Amino acid sequence: MKATQNPPAQIQVTPADLLRMAALYLRRHGWHQGTYYAHNTDTLTPPACAAGAIGIACAGHTVEHFSQLDSDALADYLNALGVFVDYLDTTAPVFFIDEDGYLLDEHTSPYSWNDDPARTAEQVITALTAAATEWDSLRTTGGEIR
Repeated sequence: MKATQNPPAQIQVTPADLLRMAALYLRRHGWHQGTYYAHNTDTLTPPACAAGAIGIACAGHTVEHFSQLDSDALADYLNALGVFVDYLDTTAPVFFIDEDGYLLDEHTSPYSWNDDPARTAEQVITALTAAATEWDSLRTTGGEIR
């Protein structure tokens, strides 16, 4: 590239993009419950839970805890996970009430939702994709971001 040429513009990855990447990762490499990733040292691409797959979409590799992400990837991770939680809150709300009747958590935990024994891989993949589609539909008009 010559000094007079303009460098290519940075492509902005949206939370919807990351959620779709996470869904694709799960389709290709498998889904897991209980921890971010199945403990299998034989592969760089182990089966993952929903949050683990979002982490891989953000970092490009496995991340045992979101605190291991650099600041840009962490911001992307938290935004994408927040979009997923918002989607779960409207489609599959799970509320925890203490013995006195007080609401303990007003948002659906993507971790406990993923780890529900009745959950299936297809439900997780579908929810990630649907959350991405919802994010897009709320923020775009005619192909332009609002």
